[in-house]
Amino acid sequence: MIVGVLVEVTNKNVDKIFEYQVEEKDQAKIKIGVRVRVPFATRILEGFVIEIKQKATSQHALKKIIEVTSEDVILNEELLELGKKMQEMTLSSLIYCYQAMLPKSLKAGSKNSPSKKYVTVFHLIKPADDTLTKKQQEVLSLFQNGPKRRDALSDISLARLRLLVEKGYLEERQEEEYREVFTVGQKEQFALTEEQQHAVREIEQTDKSVFLLHGVTGSGKTEVYIELIDHALKLGKKSIVLVPEISLTPQMIRRFSARFGKKIALLHSALSDGEKYDEWRRIERGEVDIVIGARSAVFAPLKKIAYIIIDEEHSDSYKQENNPRYDAKEIAKVRALTHHAKVVMGSATPTLESYARAKKGLYQLICLPHRVGGGTLPDVHIVDMNQEMKTARGHFSKALLDAITATLERKEQVILLLNRRGYSSFVTCKNCGYVLKCPFCDITLTYHKSSHMLRCHYCGYGTNLPQICPSCKQKAMKDLGVGTEKIEEELQHYLPNARVLRMDFDTTSKKGAHEKIISLFEKKEADILLGTQIVAKGLDFPDVTLVGVLNADTSLNIPDFRSSETTFCLLSQVAGRSGRSKRRGEVYLQTYNPKHYAIVDAKKNDYLSFYQEEMRNRHLMKYPPFYYLVSVKVLSKDENKCFQEANQVKKVLEKYLKDTILLGPSADTVYKISNIYRYRILLKYKYQSNLSEILNQLICYYAKKGNVKVEVDFNPVHV
Repeated sequence: MIVGVLVEVTNKNVDKIFEYQVEEKDQAKIKIGVRVRVPFATRILEGFVIEIKQKATSQHALKKIIEVTSEDVILNEELLELGKKMQEMTLSSLIYCYQAMLPKSLKAGSKNSPSKKYVTVFHLIKPADDTLTKKQQEVLSLFQNGPKRRDALSDISLARLRLLVEKGYLEERQEEEYREVFTVGQKEQFALTEEQQHAVREIEQTDKSVFLLHGVTGSGKTEVYIELIDHALKLGKKSIVLVPEISLTPQMIRRFSARFGKKIALLHSALSDGEKYDEWRRIERGEVDIVIGARSAVFAPLKKIAYIIIDEEHSDSYKQENNPRYDAKEIAKVRALTHHAKVVMGSATPTLESYARAKKGLYQLICLPHRVGGGTLPDVHIVDMNQEMKTARGHFSKALLDAITATLERKEQVILLLNRRGYSSFVTCKNCGYVLKCPFCDITLTYHKSSHMLRCHYCGYGTNLPQICPSCKQKAMKDLGVGTEKIEEELQHYLPNARVLRMDFDTTSKKGAHEKIISLFEKKEADILLGTQIVAKGLDFPDVTLVGVLNADTSLNIPDFRSSETTFCLLSQVAGRSGRSKRRGEVYLQTYNPKHYAIVDAKKNDYLSFYQEEMRNRHLMKYPPFYYLVSVKVLSKDENKCFQEANQVKKVLEKYLKDTILLGPSADTVYKISNIYRYRILLKYKYQSNLSEILNQLICYYAKKGNVKVEVDFNPVHV
C-alpha cells in the first residue's frame, strides 16, 4: 500500500504530497485523514494521509511510514476539500489550512498528545444474597438503578467497595468521561413577536443561501436563531453558531442550553486543550446538534448542517490576522454550498460590504426594526468635551458623572466603555520628552499600574517602570493618556461607594474570568462594569440603564479607511446595552468631534444615514465595497533590504497587474514588530484575472530567499 502524506512543513515550496510505503502491520489502520509519523529528509515529522493508492508515481525508492499516531480520522472528506478551497482563497500552505481547522492536540506535530479524562465507575455484577452482611447488602442496593461513579459514593470507603469487587458482586472500571465545559441554563418561556416570526418564515421559505438579519439592538435576533435551529433539528439537521467574542459565549450558551440541553458543543480559545479535544470528538462522533464558538468553530466537523449563523457579523474578529488569513464568513459560505445549508448573518450595524450585497440582492435582507417587548431605544446625549473640559473631573464630564450618580441612587447599573486597556497609554519624560518604546517593536510601551510594569501589546515584552529618564537622566517620568486602570481609580475617588468591575484583556486572561465577571454583574454584585470593546457587543443586562463612552472619537483617529465605520459600530453597539428592559435607558458619548457624522448618526441610531454618507466616501476613494483590496507586506530583519525588496515587488506587480491600482510601498502602521521591519503595498482592483497566480509566484520566490518574506492578505480588516 502506498499513501500520499502532507507533512507539517509550512514552507510554501514544500507544499505538496509525498509518497510513503505502508507495512502490512499498519495497513488496517490507514484511512484518508488519519495522522501518521514519517521520516522526512533528516527529521521525523507528522502529517496527514491525503491519498491511498496501490502503485507509486515516484521512480525513487519510497520510505516507510513509522507509525499511525491517531487511528481516528482527524480530517474528514469535507474538511480535506475545504482546506484546498481555503488554500486558493488565502494562498497559504495547505498544511497551514488544515492545522487551522484543528484543536491543538489534534494538529500534526503537536507535542501535547490527546489526553482523555477517566473516572472510576462501579457496576453491579450480581445481586446481594444472604452471605453478605447487612451493610454490604445496603451498599449493593445503591446499584439497583445502574452503575455508580466513585465520587458519588463518598460516604462508602474504597476498601468496602473493593471487598465487594473481590467477592464478585461489583466490577470496578475506568471509563472515559468528557470534560464539562458549561452548565445547562434554566428553561425560558418566550413567544416570538410578529416581526420575529416573519423573519423565521422568510429565512426558511426563501430560496437564498445567505441572509442578512439587520435588527436593532434588543430586537431579539438570538430568538430568531434559536427558532430556526429548533425547526432544523426536527428535520434531523444541525447548526453552527459563531460569536465574535469569548465574552458573549456564556450568555449565548445559557440561552441555547436552556432550549436544547446538552446537545451543544463549545469551541473557543478559553477552553483547555483537553476540553477542546473532548468537544471536537463529541462533534465528530455525532453526539451534538449545535456547535457554538468563535471564528475557528466554522470548521467543526458537523454533518447535515442546516444553518451557519454568524452573530454580530460586523465584528473584525471573524477575519484571522495570521496565516492562513481566512475570513470565517467566506468559509461559512463554502460549507453552506456543500451542505445545501443557509448562512444567517445578524447585526444591528452590518458591514458596508454585507449591506451593499443585500441591497443588490446577492443576500436576502431581513429587518427587525423594533425592540422586543415594546422597549424603546435609549436617549443618546453627545457631550462636547471641548466645552466640558473646565468642569470635568478627571476624565468624566459633569453630565456623565451626575448621570452615574443618579443611576446608582436608583439602584440601577452602569456600563462604561473605554477603548483602551492598561493604566495609561504611554510614559514620557516631562524634562526632555523622551517616550519609552519597545526595544523590539516600533510602538510605545503601555503602563499597567497593578503590576507596575510597562508592556508591549504586540510582542509581549515587559519591563519595570524606570524612575530616571534613560535619555536625560532626570527623575521626570510621567504617564500620559488614559487606560481602564486609571478610570477605575478615578471612579473609586469620585464615587467611593460604587462597586466597580473592570473587564478588559488583563482581567479576563485567566480561565473562566469572563463568566465570573458577567455572573457577578448579572447578580447585581457590582454597580458599574468598566471595560474595553469587550463590553460593547451582545451582552444583555436588564438593570443597565446608563452607558457612558469616555472617548467616543478615539477610533476616528486611527489611520484606516474603516475608522468611521468602526466608530459608528462601536458606539451603536455599546449604546444598545442600555435600557433593554422596560426602563428607558440613557447614553452619554464624550467626544471632541461632536459633529462628525459617525457620532451624530450613532446618536440618532440612523444606520441608513451613516451607510449613505460612508458609501459616498468609499466610492470617491475607491475602497470596498466598490473595490477589492489586497495587502502585500514585505518583511525582513534588515531595514535597507526590506525597503529595496518592497520596491522590487512593486515593479513586478506593476508589470503584470495592469488592471490594479497600487499604493506604496510605505512603512506599515507598526513599522517594526519583534525586530522585523515591515513595508506594505496596497492593491485596489475590481477584476484582475491573473492576480492569484502572480501573488502566489511572489510568495514562492521569497520563500526560497530566507532573509525576506512576503505576506499576502486578501480583503484585510485593518489597512
